[in-house]
Amino acid sequence: MASVTLGLLQHACSRDPAANREKTLTLARRAAKRGANIICTQELFCSEYFCQSEDYANFQLAETIPGPSTEAFQQVAREEGVVIVASLFERRTAGLYHNTAAVIDADGKLLGSYRKMHIPDDPLFYEKFYFTPGDTGFRAWTTKFGRIGVLICWDQWYPEAARLTAMQGAEILFYPTAIGWHPREKAKLGADQHGAWEIIQRSHAVANGCYVAAVNRVGREKPAGGDGIEFWGQSFVAGTQGQILAKAGAKKEEILLASVDLGKLDDTRTHWPFLRDRRIDAYDGLNRRFLDQG
Repeated sequence: MASVTLGLLQHACSRDPAANREKTLTLARRAAKRGANIICTQELFCSEYFCQSEDYANFQLAETIPGPSTEAFQQVAREEGVVIVASLFERRTAGLYHNTAAVIDADGKLLGSYRKMHIPDDPLFYEKFYFTPGDTGFRAWTTKFGRIGVLICWDQWYPEAARLTAMQGAEILFYPTAIGWHPREKAKLGADQHGAWEIIQRSHAVANGCYVAAVNRVGREKPAGGDGIEFWGQSFVAGTQGQILAKAGAKKEEILLASVDLGKLDDTRTHWPFLRDRRIDAYDGLNRRFLDQG
């Protein structure tokens, strides 16, 4: 298909996983009824963002893949004829957990999953306590409505991740996300922090000649007490030249719809031939941590 409609589910979360799942399933059906072909959830939609503290009790939030959430979304995908990207806290086995996105085709088939590769460890983002770095590599899947790649939150800052996913033919890069402000920093740093987040992802669209869809949550969550995190919402879809095609607000729950023309990828990449002009013979240093200057 040349024209495909994306549906991004931006919403707040409660402390009730079952209610969060049901809410997201309802929003997915609504997005499908409004014409979405590919639907993407925000990161870890089944819970509040629990990584604000290191608490062993939070491991009880994890589930297997396949499991209850994937089965529920497979039913929605099959009944509504839509592709779904669902971001989950995966329990792989005892003591081994991942931040994972499941990819479901429009016939309800579970095509596979991507495990988050880059794991942050910052104040209120203590993800290294919970998540093992992904071992799936960077992946893309051919779905009924196009070839898509999925990366997750902290992955969105890395051009290498976007490039390697695009090199597998991904026409759209989806980024399920949970990012926001430390409330005490917002006045001083908030605009710059959000601007950097948006710019880096729009640059992935430019550099790879593809579409980028970032899905964030809204609301202020304080599962560990204190000031918590104020999630900045503003989910968006960027075009093949980095232009904003659609953008949600900063505070309200929204189903963000955006139609994209996959036929434009060939035109963009022909006129801006970044893939053609890459000097693959000169990039050996990219697989090193740092190039010492001595």
